[in-house]
Amino acid sequence: MATTSSMFMYSLTIQPPTSVTQAILGQFAGTKEQQIVTASGSRLTIHRPDPTQGKITTILSQDVFGIIRTLAAFRLAGSNKDYIIIGSDSGRITIIEYVPAQNRFNRLHLETFGKSGVRRVIPGQYLAVDPKGRACLIASAEKNKLVYVLNRNAQAELTISSPLEAHKPQTLVFALVGLDVGYENPVFAVLEVDYTECDQDPTGQAFDEVEKSLVYYELDLGLNHVVRKWSDPVDRTANMLLQVPGGGDGPSGVLVCGLDNITYRHSNQEAFRVPIPRRRGATENPERKRCIVAGVMHKMRGAFFFLLQSEDGDLFKVTIDMVEDDNGQPTGEVKKLKIKYFDTVPIASNLCILKSGFLFVASETGNHHFYQFEKLGDDDNETEYDSDSFPADPTETYTAVYFHPRAAENVNLVESIDSMNPQLDCKVANLTDEDAPQIYSICGSGARSSFRMLKHGLEVSDIVDSELPSVPAAVWTTKITRNDEFDAYIVLSFDNGTLVLSIGETVEEVTDTGFLSSASTLAVQQLGEDALIQVHPKGIRHIRADRRVNEWPVPQHRSIVAATTNERQVAVALSSGEIVYFEMDTDGSLAEYDEKREMSGTVTCLSLGEVPEGRVRSQFLAVGCDDSTVRILSLDPDSTLENKSVQALTSAPSALSIMAMPDSTSGGSTLYLHIGLYSGVYLRTVLDEVTGELSDTRTRFLGPKPAKLFKVSVKGEPAVLALSSRSWLGYSDPQTKNFMLTPLSYVPLEWGSNFSSEQCTEGMVGIQGQNLRIFSIEKLGSNLLQQSIPLTYTPRKFVRHPEYPLFYTIESDNNTLSTETKQKLLNSETVVNGDGVTLPPEEFGYPRAQGHWASCIHVVDPITAKSTLQQIDLTDNEAATTIAAVSFSSQSDETFLVVGTGKDITVSPRTSSAGFIYIYRFLEEGKELEFIHKTKTEQPPTALLAFQGRLLAGVGNELRLYDLGLKQLLRKCQAQVVPNLIVGLQTQGSRIIVSDVQESIVYVVYKYQENRLIPFVDDVVARWTTCTTMVDYETVAGGDKFGNLWLLRCPQKASEEADEDGSGAHLVHERQYLQGAPNRLALMCHFYPQDIPTSIQKTQLVAGGRDILVWTGFQGTLGILVPFVSREDVDFFQTLEQHLRGEEAPLAGRDHLIYRSYYVPVKGMIDGDLCERYSLLSNDKKQMIAGELDRSVREIERKISDMRTRVAY
Repeated sequence: MATTSSMFMYSLTIQPPTSVTQAILGQFAGTKEQQIVTASGSRLTIHRPDPTQGKITTILSQDVFGIIRTLAAFRLAGSNKDYIIIGSDSGRITIIEYVPAQNRFNRLHLETFGKSGVRRVIPGQYLAVDPKGRACLIASAEKNKLVYVLNRNAQAELTISSPLEAHKPQTLVFALVGLDVGYENPVFAVLEVDYTECDQDPTGQAFDEVEKSLVYYELDLGLNHVVRKWSDPVDRTANMLLQVPGGGDGPSGVLVCGLDNITYRHSNQEAFRVPIPRRRGATENPERKRCIVAGVMHKMRGAFFFLLQSEDGDLFKVTIDMVEDDNGQPTGEVKKLKIKYFDTVPIASNLCILKSGFLFVASETGNHHFYQFEKLGDDDNETEYDSDSFPADPTETYTAVYFHPRAAENVNLVESIDSMNPQLDCKVANLTDEDAPQIYSICGSGARSSFRMLKHGLEVSDIVDSELPSVPAAVWTTKITRNDEFDAYIVLSFDNGTLVLSIGETVEEVTDTGFLSSASTLAVQQLGEDALIQVHPKGIRHIRADRRVNEWPVPQHRSIVAATTNERQVAVALSSGEIVYFEMDTDGSLAEYDEKREMSGTVTCLSLGEVPEGRVRSQFLAVGCDDSTVRILSLDPDSTLENKSVQALTSAPSALSIMAMPDSTSGGSTLYLHIGLYSGVYLRTVLDEVTGELSDTRTRFLGPKPAKLFKVSVKGEPAVLALSSRSWLGYSDPQTKNFMLTPLSYVPLEWGSNFSSEQCTEGMVGIQGQNLRIFSIEKLGSNLLQQSIPLTYTPRKFVRHPEYPLFYTIESDNNTLSTETKQKLLNSETVVNGDGVTLPPEEFGYPRAQGHWASCIHVVDPITAKSTLQQIDLTDNEAATTIAAVSFSSQSDETFLVVGTGKDITVSPRTSSAGFIYIYRFLEEGKELEFIHKTKTEQPPTALLAFQGRLLAGVGNELRLYDLGLKQLLRKCQAQVVPNLIVGLQTQGSRIIVSDVQESIVYVVYKYQENRLIPFVDDVVARWTTCTTMVDYETVAGGDKFGNLWLLRCPQKASEEADEDGSGAHLVHERQYLQGAPNRLALMCHFYPQDIPTSIQKTQLVAGGRDILVWTGFQGTLGILVPFVSREDVDFFQTLEQHLRGEEAPLAGRDHLIYRSYYVPVKGMIDGDLCERYSLLSNDKKQMIAGELDRSVREIERKISDMRTRVAY
């Protein structure tokens, strides 16, 4: 990396991409249950479907720093564990296994066969495995195929052979599948086209006559080579192959799916063909042919079936009937192929059928769905079509068959998994007046699109919310004996008394517990085997199992101000500043330690740790005083209450908690002291278990109220509940074991405690005002909460109202019937009974029609109504292209909504019959839009922007300035500033940044006196710009459609010259450089994040955080770029990154540096996602890197976590 860059950014992912490009099923953990492995961009994720609850949980997700192109699962004969083969852009085949004990992926083999990158002739695009796990075939889109033989050696380890070639030049591959041939030689079926003759024939006749063939490649295991065994022409539109069970289960062979037909083919059988049924309905085009986009085969005992999905999302069940012998047993000879409508689900990139009776649909766009099978569609009255009525020859015609789509009967949706793919635009704004802003984004396509609000927090499920007679101060739960599984009492402390509730079927008040009810309570604890302790301001009450009560009274004129307990020890602080310490004797009574320890100031809080397993006492007592210190006192019999260490704080401590938590640094568990301050700051420091020293302090601001801390347990692990103006949970991340502090999406609580009962084994109880609330936290995996509002069509762009918390979206769908046309068709005379039914489009999609556009404008209220308030449909085949909120100075600065549309748009080649700019006025505080007028333009406007009280519009390659007239917009100024098409506009002062669709960006200055737009700086590289934002007056950050992020800066001199007073004549007459503007932009930073950036903005994400760049990616990624402040940090992270590239090489074999420099060498960027893998390394590797960097492991981990927590989640 060129370290000469004067600017450095740290790139981090907040939410990984959510689109699933491939999903496979297998028993990857080596147990009976199946897992799903998915690939999203460069991420490999393993999910565990839970059939009892009908949920899917993520077990492990890892970035492989390479593009995952294809995945396959295989298992060696006789084993019960599946391995994963990855075909990526590394030019290598990778075999990995999932190791459940360590919860990580382990790479077994990495075999290089070609160059890196996604290339036409380098294998990695297609991957197929022999069903018996003996071989795999990896192929490129053209020419090259390699077969690897898989086996095991004497130590039962997986081995891989050197590759066997099955190359055929000038051959394109369309699909590839392994044939099920039992234990005969492995055979692979391929759809191929040989284009040798097309290349040499300039007339194009050979292209019209070219044939697509189904080819069998056989791997001869005896001779160890691959032969081309059989080839036969198939339908030219064939695009997909599915394996048919063979051996003892079926006839073997493949299903070839083409346009409007499905054919069964095998080398020794007849061909059988059935058509793909078309939808019948008044709005459907009866001539439109469908093709199959996804399919899955499922074997059951003695039977099998296929579920194939058409491009409308309809599932068809395909079965094969076999000829039977005299005893009624199938012979393996095919009799006929049958197809019938099954159900409709979202269009999938992959379908997986689980043995437990579930169907996982990895949706192409929108949320992924998890269905349960109700029945297999055997006994319904859907028409079944079989191959007897249709010719097998692909050239012969036949009559089309139809079906009526209906609501799902065979499958039932049990879970919808959030996915923001495709994500088309995003804004960060604080509309709810919380301390941190929210992220608003538009995503999805067609009727499944949505407006989403993302908020940092954990999902909380409320169990009980009941009002109390008055406002309690604190709450505890306690068991009665040590061995109880569940809590028995809830103890509520009020200002003047204590209330005890028993926990059972219902929660009710009890009075005979031995607790003192006339005083408020400071602490409650189950002590020893079967005793209870209550600490109140005037003493300690020790309640024995036989209800005998021992009372320790406080010395005269003093009271207890703070207390802490565990199951064997009690410590209290008196108002005089003395600390009294008790320990439990062998007979179960509490013994007071002779001396009291005087502290320098008033004690504000105390904490004892839990008694470690096998010990009789906790070693340390933490004492917080109002002189802003925390002292650690020893509780050893030899040195009781002696000072061990002191920590000075920025304000007085309001809460302390000593607890052991899992730790990524040591790999085991570590003792921590958690400190809450009156200033609302939370600190976590490591407490040395031997010396009592405090080290490695990490801080976080929780809110303006004093912080209170409570020990709770979530998912069987200890966690800390921190309460300030919001409730937070501190826990160990299930995957990385890093400490996370996340706000709860819940009401602010004043006090909290653990809660466990039969109905809710792991929950929490808290106080909010006068209410008692019991709640639990289900998911720790994702710390971004989503709320979703459905939209009508694919959203394209959206803007926020300048004053009110409202958004305005424009949505448009191509080749879709508009509402108006649909109504006409439904109301026409010819509609037959049954055809006029309209189905919900979010499940069945919209009726398609070539050349039609459906488009609308929505007013969205994400805060109060949480829905869309108004929908304005566009008519006359117009589609909205861009939107802006503009205040016109000619209309006394009133803000109007401006929408650009195009009529009869063809996307490629880019044509349209006209463009329009609509003006709408805001009514009812922005909740309604009123149409004012529209102005015609020659082309659809593709970018709009408010500029100095006027409207700036990009129409084609012209930049225009409009003012608002009574009947239409008035053109004031125009200039041709880019070569192709303006796609984005940004402004500061009188400087305008114009993005071109394929020629990067141009800086333009507007000279008011002359009324001229003059370009003065452009770029060296032709970037296909997708989004831009101004970072400062000279610098622009942006993304392009190849998935790069970059920062460009204007030279200081050119910038100053452009802003000089005067007419700008010196800029116009300055000599052009290479047919462009006189100056060039300098590249500051460049990075390849492997997702197409669709929006980028400069903003903050946390309260009091620095300004950062937040970008969103097309596949649902949320990422940030954090600027470095000091050179020292840059050097540290650069060195760390270099070490990690060597020690933690990417899983799929890609070189990390080359991957991040896919199109342009990475510059001025540090990959935070790679740095964060440091905590997952083994201890010796961590120590080695720490030694090289001359830091401790804890220091490095703190620096890495600070980079994230200071600016984001």
